[in-house]
Amino acid sequence: MTFQHPARKGTEGERGRFERFAELASNFTSSPVFAVLCLGLVVAFVAVHLAGLSTEWQILVGDSMAAVALLLLAMLKNAERRAEHAIQRKLDAIARALLELQEGGRGQAYEDLKAAVRMEERL
Repeated sequence: MTFQHPARKGTEGERGRFERFAELASNFTSSPVFAVLCLGLVVAFVAVHLAGLSTEWQILVGDSMAAVALLLLAMLKNAERRAEHAIQRKLDAIARALLELQEGGRGQAYEDLKAAVRMEERL
């Protein structure tokens, strides 16, 4: 268990297993298939209650919906933190490159700015 920012784990430009999983999950949860799955869970929830099935069935459907919501929250937070980190690094690179340009030349800040392009795809 770690309390380190998710974008700072691993080596530079390399994503860990959880980050790759979170990216795949993010792609899946933004698909029409996932929307249909969620709609199916909601329909099952309503059907179980309208049919008057036992409490066990109601709890099963309700717990399934809660589990999906909790997983979505974890994936969303991970993606948000990685995007936030990439944006901050890009802003820092822009600021350094502008300062360097005012001082009259291209140097390491210019190279950092070039490297920051499309950074969010590597984190």
